[in-house]
Amino acid sequence: MGVQHVRALILSDIHSNLEALEAVVADAQERGGFNEIWCLGDTVGYGPDPDACLDLLRPGVSGLGGHQLRIVVGNHDHAAVGKMGVEEFNDAAAAAARWTSSRLSQDHAAFLSGLPLVITQGPFTLVHGSLRDPLWEYLMSAEAALGTLKRLTTRFCLVGHTHIPFICRENGGFPKFVEFTEDQVFSLGEERWIINPGGVGQPRDRDPRPSYAIYDSQPATVERHRVTYPIAKTQEKMRRAGLPPPLIQRLDHGV
Repeated sequence: MGVQHVRALILSDIHSNLEALEAVVADAQERGGFNEIWCLGDTVGYGPDPDACLDLLRPGVSGLGGHQLRIVVGNHDHAAVGKMGVEEFNDAAAAAARWTSSRLSQDHAAFLSGLPLVITQGPFTLVHGSLRDPLWEYLMSAEAALGTLKRLTTRFCLVGHTHIPFICRENGGFPKFVEFTEDQVFSLGEERWIINPGGVGQPRDRDPRPSYAIYDSQPATVERHRVTYPIAKTQEKMRRAGLPPPLIQRLDHGV
């Protein structure tokens, strides 16, 4: 039996934004499809559709087909199910976490409660923040990257949490951040990389379009894409839900 060909849709920080997630899934399907979804946490929080986003991801519920779902937990996921307090959150994030907690179904709360902090899948490790601090560390500096590389047991590490896409290459033992250029195909070799696909539901790199990545095991490449979605529709849902205005407004600006 040959090695299975994997096309993985890599998502992070969906944050209950159903319209953004649907647009990403549709775009990925048009670009050749996928047979796995790798989700790097913070599936819920901030946005208006926590249950619907989880339903879309989960095999057997989503109607997407027979994909495998590999998903780790994020800090907003933990907060939504009471496994973490909201004392460290800003006021808007804390309010959204409390709202999300009140809206999650029992089934979805149980699903989120059981998610692991870290997953290894082939040559990849999946984590929300970093391997040094899976829930909270923003991997944005050489020092933080070194902390993860020291703990990395696979060739590649996928992270989210910052909502900002990047590739960090281990260059002679020292991490070097490079732009994860949109629509460019990157070939994966022996060099160790940390990869962030950017945010789906709340981008923060001053581009409001959802960002995601696709990994293709044959011929071992990764690429990043963006797609537009009806932001106003999501914002209107958030207004009706009474979610904090700053969370609604930031979607226009990608911050």
